[in-house]
Amino acid sequence: METLTFFIGSYTEYPIPGFGGIGHGIYTVQLNTKTGELKILSTEPTRNPSYLALSADHKYLYCNTELDEQDSPHVRAYRVKEGFSLEFMNEQPIKGGYPCHLTTYHNNILVACYATGNVFQYPLDASGKLLPKAKQYDHKGSSINKVRQEAPHAHQVSVHPNGKDIYVCDLGIDRIKSYRFEGEYLVPSPMKDCKITSGNGPRHMVFNKVGDYAYVISELTSTLSVLQGDEGVFKEIGTYSTLPNDYKGVPSASAIRMHPNGNFLYVANRKFEGVTIFRIKENSLELISYQNTNGDELREFNITPDGKWLIACHQNSHDTIVYRIEEDGMLNEKFRTKEILSPVCVVF
Repeated sequence: METLTFFIGSYTEYPIPGFGGIGHGIYTVQLNTKTGELKILSTEPTRNPSYLALSADHKYLYCNTELDEQDSPHVRAYRVKEGFSLEFMNEQPIKGGYPCHLTTYHNNILVACYATGNVFQYPLDASGKLLPKAKQYDHKGSSINKVRQEAPHAHQVSVHPNGKDIYVCDLGIDRIKSYRFEGEYLVPSPMKDCKITSGNGPRHMVFNKVGDYAYVISELTSTLSVLQGDEGVFKEIGTYSTLPNDYKGVPSASAIRMHPNGNFLYVANRKFEGVTIFRIKENSLELISYQNTNGDELREFNITPDGKWLIACHQNSHDTIVYRIEEDGMLNEKFRTKEILSPVCVVF
């Protein structure tokens, strides 16, 4: 049997009434790459591991515990053991509220905190363990949505394909904030900040392989922005709705991924509960289709490195769905399970 082993993060408690979950922590999951079936291999208990990141060599896994600042959120480090179970190594406190995303950058972990609108740098030692916080940057400002944009809300940290520029989507201020490393430390690079249409609320972004185009999904309007870049300076050149014209519900975009072949974009929308598929043109997008997922709270999904499978996670209905990606970019459901509780993140 040909398989691919990967990890799914989950919400394990409700930090806010009505928001959270009943998951068991970090799930180690095996995908049958012939049939699309999933099998849980093990679980690692921890509080609200809502986002996960693997080291480049896949020897270590890192997660944030998404909690209010007063509940002491942490960034945690694990060793990936033989058989893909996890061994806890250490953790460091996050002096921010509701850390919702993290990524690796060389020998560092970079974390975005939603509630407090800040970004943190944690160096790693030679054994993969987390060292104390090296840098913290607090975003400033607000935007036109007085309910959701009353303050900064950092939502994702992305590394540009050039390996130098780092961008942080901030939903609260309608900006993509730019950073870079000077020596061992993360520093702001404000000349490369990018403004997004007011009220959109940028949540996540991806780059094409060359790095001259970026694609930003905005949570508050479910708008997909196309950004064109010149030496790391990006400008918004087009916007596309990711919802059908006859959709009457609340916009709530949650995730975006580019197919490994660079030809397709996939966008998840909660409430609508569907994946919107676009074909990438030179400097524009062509809508292909909408794939309804028949779940509740489609928070995240990811595409296997070979580009053959898309795995989608539903926070509230506990549906984890495996789609076969066809040559034309369309999705063909092959497997569905409710055994993984409150799934919200997939990493390969």
